[in-house]
Amino acid sequence: MKLYSYFRSSAAYRVRIALNLKKIDHELAIVNLLKSEQLEEGYLTLNPQGLLPALETDEGVLGQSLAILEWLDETYPQSPLISGSAWQKAQIRNLSFAIACDIHPVNNLRVLKYLSNELKVDDDAKNTWYKHWVEVGFDKIEILLGDDDYCVGNKPSLADVCLVPQVFNAIRFNVDMSRYPKIASIYERCNKLAAFNDAAPQNQPDAT
Repeated sequence: MKLYSYFRSSAAYRVRIALNLKKIDHELAIVNLLKSEQLEEGYLTLNPQGLLPALETDEGVLGQSLAILEWLDETYPQSPLISGSAWQKAQIRNLSFAIACDIHPVNNLRVLKYLSNELKVDDDAKNTWYKHWVEVGFDKIEILLGDDDYCVGNKPSLADVCLVPQVFNAIRFNVDMSRYPKIASIYERCNKLAAFNDAAPQNQPDAT
């Protein structure tokens, strides 16, 4: 199994966490987003979307993080990412999709490059754009969270795997996390676990 990853890719960060939580051996292949290596012919042949991550398995290649995470959970049921009652599973999926599909896409590299290259937006305006959408999303997530130790229940789930990379990036862009005490508490608790800490961008071999 080979994971095509880049240290600061939020989606790849999610998959690294999940692989660690499940203790799955894998090979790491670095695709440098800042050098646009994801748009080179070799990578596009593997993953026509030109996105990270991509997970190459004996069955083929998956190129969307949530699909990868659900496949991992079904194929490697130990340390399940989606568990509990039917309602709890629905809650986990609801939070996961809200984080991964609502907050993240408007802050990805493609959008930021488009703002710079096509719309000629300066860095201050880009940061305002980024922070605005993270804050709008976090406002909603903070309300949806209960009083559990993690997003749903007393152990990390798919929702936490999605949340931690987004908080990491929010902090990079100086989002005031004191506005989100539940999210901040979950982030701190998760990062005390080796599976999350080892997957963090600063601990990757390509971190620069």
